[in-house]
Amino acid sequence: MNEFKALIRKTGLRSTPPRIAVLQALSKISMPLSHSELVDKLAAQDMDRATIFRNLNDMTDAGLLSRIDVGDHTWRFEIKNQENKNASHPHFVCTDCGDVSCLPTANVQVSHYPSASNNKVGNISEILLKGHCEDCEN
Repeated sequence: MNEFKALIRKTGLRSTPPRIAVLQALSKISMPLSHSELVDKLAAQDMDRATIFRNLNDMTDAGLLSRIDVGDHTWRFEIKNQENKNASHPHFVCTDCGDVSCLPTANVQVSHYPSASNNKVGNISEILLKGHCEDCEN
């Protein structure tokens, strides 16, 4: 818990029990979670939806969390890499069940073949792969 308190304070935010609870919940899983999923995970701690939402946005603005949209218009949150806050990693979305998972960057290689007439790709900031997860494929 002291690690989370220090991490929050390092961003300039106050270390409050709801912020610590959100970070603890996000640290226990290996995929980004939506606001609703976090509300469900934190239901036993009797926190209201608005408090969780406000803290997610505050910690995202402070650079502690990253926020992604996998195309379903639902923001999902995860703890940012604190050593390299600009580093991002690819995500996989199952088009059947909607599960979102993080992919290690070492396993994903993207090649860009610019055509002579259309070379508009600059700096790629996010990679999102879609397909069928193993559970849905079987």
